[in-house]
Amino acid sequence: MVPAGRVVGLDVARCVALLGMIGTHTLSSDAPGGSALVHEVAGGRSSALFAILAGVSMALMSGRTRPEHGSAATRTTARLVLRALLVALIGLLLGELDTNVAVILTYYGVLFLLGIPFLRLTWKPLAALAAVWVVLGPVLSHLVRPALPEPTYASPSFASLEDPWQLLTELLFTGYYPAVPWLAYLLAGMAVGRLTLSSIKVAAVLAVGGQVVALVAKVSSALLVNSGDVRGTLIRTYAGPGDPELSEILTEGLFGTTPTTSWWWLTISSPHTGTPFDFAHTIGTGLSVIGIALLFSSVAPRVFAVVFGAGAMTLTLYSLHVVLLVPGAWSEDSMESFLKHSALILAIGAGYRLMGRSGPLERVLALVTKAAVPDRRVTASTR
Repeated sequence: MVPAGRVVGLDVARCVALLGMIGTHTLSSDAPGGSALVHEVAGGRSSALFAILAGVSMALMSGRTRPEHGSAATRTTARLVLRALLVALIGLLLGELDTNVAVILTYYGVLFLLGIPFLRLTWKPLAALAAVWVVLGPVLSHLVRPALPEPTYASPSFASLEDPWQLLTELLFTGYYPAVPWLAYLLAGMAVGRLTLSSIKVAAVLAVGGQVVALVAKVSSALLVNSGDVRGTLIRTYAGPGDPELSEILTEGLFGTTPTTSWWWLTISSPHTGTPFDFAHTIGTGLSVIGIALLFSSVAPRVFAVVFGAGAMTLTLYSLHVVLLVPGAWSEDSMESFLKHSALILAIGAGYRLMGRSGPLERVLALVTKAAVPDRRVTASTR
């Protein structure tokens, strides 16, 4: 039921991230009660957690605590490149559907490609690079974006291929989940994946340390935004879709980036703003969720493996969730819709885990990558 080497706690964290994304897709952020609470908890954090876990997976696939070298590293790199392209392809397919979801998979495919050069690093340089990129990534984006085309705010699809430059700039810098600044998430996750995840001490440090980082980032951002005339500057320099109130921006966030009209925009920590404080806060919450999941799942791994089995097949279930949001299916924006989507993915995940099987899309990716890049070179037989 739990394959050898599989870290159940990571599946728990993936399942939590998936449920969070389902909540933000199926519930209105301004609705009272539970809907607003789900957005307050999951908004910006669930997608960030997914990106961090993607980095963890890359580290696990490339040697865990000891990075691969030589032919093994070459094989893994080739498989990851192919996997990234396939994930991006699935994202383009989902982008063709008539939903209001900002499909994340194409961005993830690009993010995987950006992470490949760092596969041979251990956890310390990866953690250092993540900390540096939390600051440098948003600064680079702030400097570059004025010279790039305005984003379309549409999910990447096959139609996007008609304008390759527009698509590339959105995937890298101006879209909902810009891969270049989001590299901070991937590097942080890769650093976590290089740790001994079976260690209770490591899990506890992630759980507590992540909360400390998240709290410091949030408090520091609030102090800066409320100092001097920063709020006034933000109000005067807003440039983006719609005409939201500053209080709405600070609580609900933006669409992946901030305006480049003032450097003060990089002091906010709102969801989906891609600022240093946003990255620090969401990396902190992501690490904390991973640490807590590792701690709890260590008590009863088989039980958690079944209950949170959806976390072992998130590609399949995320895709199913997006398909169900097509008008005429389960596309209504309500608590009932959230509960139906959540119950379905949990039931499917538990069923597949009880059968000891991987998800359909996960299985396809594994078969294709192994067929294209075999475990070892097959030599021709001689007479």
